[in-house]
Amino acid sequence: MTALMRFARTLRRRSTKQVIVLALLLFHVFEIAQILRYLSNPTIDDVVPRPERVYIASLHWNNERILRSHWNDAVVALANALGRDNVFITVYESGSWDDSKGALKELDLALGAHNIRRNITLSHTTHRDEMSVSTRGQGWVDTPRGRKELRRIPYLSRLRNLTLEPLRQLVSQGERFDKILFLNDVVFDTNDVLRLLNTNGGDFAAACSLDFSHPPKFYDTFALRDAEGHEMLMQTWPYFRAKQSRQAMLANRPVPVASCWNGMVAMPAEPFTAPYQLRFRGIPDSLAEYHLEASECCLIHVDNPLRNQKETYVNPQVLVGYSGEAYDAVHPQTLLLSSWQISKALWENRIRRWVISPYFKEWRVRKRVREWRATSKEHEEHGQICLINEMQVLAENGWAHV
Repeated sequence: MTALMRFARTLRRRSTKQVIVLALLLFHVFEIAQILRYLSNPTIDDVVPRPERVYIASLHWNNERILRSHWNDAVVALANALGRDNVFITVYESGSWDDSKGALKELDLALGAHNIRRNITLSHTTHRDEMSVSTRGQGWVDTPRGRKELRRIPYLSRLRNLTLEPLRQLVSQGERFDKILFLNDVVFDTNDVLRLLNTNGGDFAAACSLDFSHPPKFYDTFALRDAEGHEMLMQTWPYFRAKQSRQAMLANRPVPVASCWNGMVAMPAEPFTAPYQLRFRGIPDSLAEYHLEASECCLIHVDNPLRNQKETYVNPQVLVGYSGEAYDAVHPQTLLLSSWQISKALWENRIRRWVISPYFKEWRVRKRVREWRATSKEHEEHGQICLINEMQVLAENGWAHV
């Protein structure tokens, strides 16, 4: 009997070991399949321009260097590729202290030489001027420093909305545009934009690039939310926590997200014109006093009337940079990662999902929103996925956390 029990225990131990070995083997096969899935992606080809009319909108502040080194030439080349009858360019420069104005005057001349329609505004109103106004109403907040200070996001929202005014005027005169392209101060080429406009066959609520300042880390964590509304799990590939977003990134196909910006964004023009009049905004000042903030570039997706009809995507084949060095570091895109780097990144992502939960960070935000709502029946904010535990105000040399 004792011998029989020993034999049974030995058999169970062997069976357990075999199950463990089999599980590890299957997991290894799964890992290899994911690596091969990424490595087998086809080469990224050039894209033929779609027969669309595109309105380009851009904000600039102290961007002289990149304007002269890359941006101006790229915009002229893009406009020519789209066709001068199919494009209108609006640029708003806001109180730079470098020679951004001079660089944009050069752009104006270059676009004029190609008969490309544009509206370039050079504002002399500086951050100091904005902060020195005597009337401090909407867009100002009482900060922990004991002062009423100008909030960064409402300020940026106002400037972004100014870049859309020529669009509304053109539409009121009978013109029609298919897409709006929002361009940051990034290095890009024409194929990047054409590829972005062709995301999911051109059918989207919004399509965003991925932006890089110091590769391999992507830059814009403030506005990007995965398909489940979570912040990024990591700043390096494959970036996302949500399975739907992560799997699309592994397959190098358009990644469904709840919100994005990331240097370059294409959106259908219709929501920005009558009857919708979609506009950039910040959260209410009264909510900001609870030490909460949200990017206007995230809230625009929450407010987009197309969000329940079409997907918002990050296109992993469109990579832009905030310098020539950053752009070159992520191009060519055909094979950015080795097998070892892919395996390491997958394990880092997996371990982070196991040990790091977004629950407590998101719970803190929800708690403050509940407290704010309790103070008035009129208090409502449907852009909670965009909220973070920060207070941001304008400063003479940029902006500050307080």
